[in-house]
Parts: sequence; structure tokens; C-alpha cells
Amino acid sequence: MTAHIPITESPEALVERLAQAGRAAQRRLALLSSDQKAAALLASARALRADEAVILEANAHDVTRAEAAGLSEALLDRLRLDPARLAGIAAAVDQVAALADPVGEVISTTDRPNGLHLSRVRIPIGLIGIIYESRPNVTVDAAALCLRSGNAVLLRGGSEAVNSNRALLAAFHRGLAEAGVPIDAVQLIPTQDRGAVGAMLTAAGLIDMIIPRGGKSLVARVQNEARVPVLAHLDGICHTYLHSAADPEMAKAIAVNAKMRRTGICGAMETLLIDTRFPAGAEVVAALIDAGSEVRGDSRARAIDPRVLPAIDEDWDTEYLDAILSVAVVDGLDAALEHIASHSSHHTDAIVTADAEAAERFLAEVDSAIVIVNASSQFADGGEFGLGAEIGIATGRLHARGPVALEGLTTYKWQVRGTGQIRP
Repeated sequence: MTAHIPITESPEALVERLAQAGRAAQRRLALLSSDQKAAALLASARALRADEAVILEANAHDVTRAEAAGLSEALLDRLRLDPARLAGIAAAVDQVAALADPVGEVISTTDRPNGLHLSRVRIPIGLIGIIYESRPNVTVDAAALCLRSGNAVLLRGGSEAVNSNRALLAAFHRGLAEAGVPIDAVQLIPTQDRGAVGAMLTAAGLIDMIIPRGGKSLVARVQNEARVPVLAHLDGICHTYLHSAADPEMAKAIAVNAKMRRTGICGAMETLLIDTRFPAGAEVVAALIDAGSEVRGDSRARAIDPRVLPAIDEDWDTEYLDAILSVAVVDGLDAALEHIASHSSHHTDAIVTADAEAAERFLAEVDSAIVIVNASSQFADGGEFGLGAEIGIATGRLHARGPVALEGLTTYKWQVRGTGQIRP
């Protein structure tokens, strides 16, 4: 559908040219008021709605190619757009426009004994590089969040979504131009040459931070090769623990939703832990199997339901992204915490319990970016957190953790105001 764009320059030269243009646009973006940035986002949301037919046609072409190439159902689900999903993408842009602008926020102030007045003030990071697969919504989410936080962004989407990404960006650019915002603030790498990814990863001094969104192999490559700071998560091995004091009906509803609502997202439950004293383990396992999930379990889980298949060691460390679930029976909260500490990817872990003390211990002792009590792990999403959208989930311990949105796309600088002080 989309005409091939011939690229005559090397990947390194291409990335340098685009990055320089992005950095120049970011300097102009930094001069815009919060209202000007919000107006640009609202205009882009209108353009996305107006281009619905064009965008969905481009997406249908991508889906057809992906099906012919044998992409998994989980990846196809991430790729597909329909009127409702596109409406959600546009609505997320509106939500980002309505959020408080973090740029210029005074984080703290201090007056020193020598009369110096110190302030820590939020500022944009600069030029953000996003490398992603399958999900065309990332094109718009990343563009909106970066623009609202005063950053320029250089996007490199996957080949499976090339037509969708270009159609979405064309609409977004039209909104920016209407509002007088430089369109180079949001750029899409115009080639699927894998060399462009390598050039982005080594563009230290041009790209200020890389955020990968995709499969384990992509994220591992980014983390291994990058010479630019990376904000990422590698796996989404999310646990739900049904404590002995869990309400059976609540536990069943949460477990089925956490696994089966959308199996291909990073917040989907991959391991269910059932307390030996939880009274309704059989009902929960049966509900999951009846909902269409394959269940693999340890010996005690297999005793619960004859349809449970034997689990192997690798199951406890596997992000299925499919209707497959591993189940283990554990002897109390301490055992559940130990299992999670050994196998969690530090993304999202949840407990279902009516015991407030157990809930507080779980919140305090589970070392994950998101820890949940009595709710589905599928809430691990920036939009659900009131952030408007997210640019990714970070599971590391530096800079940002959990859903990364506006605040996670800023850093700060110290502003020091004096009255002629000199240091003795």
C-alpha cells in the first residue's frame, strides 16, 4: 500500500540527520507555552478522527500481510485497529492535552545560610528514541506524551505496522502544523533497515534516551547494544496470589480477567499462586480452563483438576503472551513471596485477600514496579493510572518505574540565585 521510500544514505547518516532536525525542533518546542502544546495535541486528535477511514485501510493492509507471514494471534491482536481502538487512541491524546504540564514545575526550593536560593525545576529530557514492534498505538502515545513534556521524539516502528504508523503520523503531523508546532518534533524513521536500530542505539550525544517496546529479543538487543541510556522492561511475568483469606468470587473474577481479558499484553497474569488454605482453588482453575486457558501446574495444582498439564521449570520464568497459565500451590504468604522473588520480572504482581495485614506485607515486600491488592494485573497501564497514556513500563530502579508518562519523560536542573556570593 505504502510506496517504498528509497534511502540513499547510510543508517548512521540518516539517524544523525533526523536527530539533528529533532533536536532543533525540540529547542523551539521548549519555547511554547503549555496552552500551545495542548492546542497542538487537540488538533492532532481531531485529525486522527477525521482520517479514520485512511488509517483503518492502512491497518487492514498491515494485518493481511502479518497474517500471511504467520504472526501469532497475540501479535496480531496488538497490531489490529478498529473504530473503537482508534477512537481510544484519539481520546488518549485529548487526555494527555488535559494533563498538567510538568515542564517548569518547581520540585523543591532551599535557602542556604550564605543567602543562595536553590530550586530544582523539571525540564524535558531532550530527544527520545522509541523502538517498538506491532503496536501502532505507540506511534501516537509516544508522540503525544513527548510533545506534552517538551521532548522531541524519533520513532522506529516495526515492519509489520509500517502502513499504520505512517498513516497515524500523517494525521498527527497535520494537527501539529495547524497549531504552528514544528513537525520535526515527531519523526518516524523512513526505513525498516535493521541498521537504523543499531544507529539509534549508538547515537550518544544525539539521542538522549531510548525506550524499547516489543518482544524479549528486541529489548535484549537494545539493552545489550545501547550506548544511550535505556528505559525498559524485558519480561512481563506477572503473578496473582490467592491468599487464604481471599473472597472466592472475587478471586475467580480477578484471575480470569487477569489472564484472559487480553493475553498478549505485558500486564497479563502468567502465573497463579494458590494458597493451600484458599477454599476455592478448584473453582478458580476450572473457570480459567473453561474460559479457554491452557493450565500447566505443579503436582499439587494438577491434583486440583485433571485437565491441568504438568509444568516444567521453564514455565515459571516464561511470559506466554497467550492463553497459557502456570499454576502453583504455595504454603502461605511467605512461600508466595519467595516464589515471586525467585521468578517475577518485577513488572506487576497482585494479591487477592481480605486480610489487611497480609495485603500490607505484600505491598511492602514485593519488589515490583507495580504491586496490586484485590484487582486485576491488567490495570498495569498508564491510561488506567490516570496518566493519559504511557510510553512504556519501566522495571528498573533508576529515574522512573512503572508506567512512564509525562513525569517520567522529564529530568530536572538546579537553578541557583545569588546576590554576589563568592565561595571562600
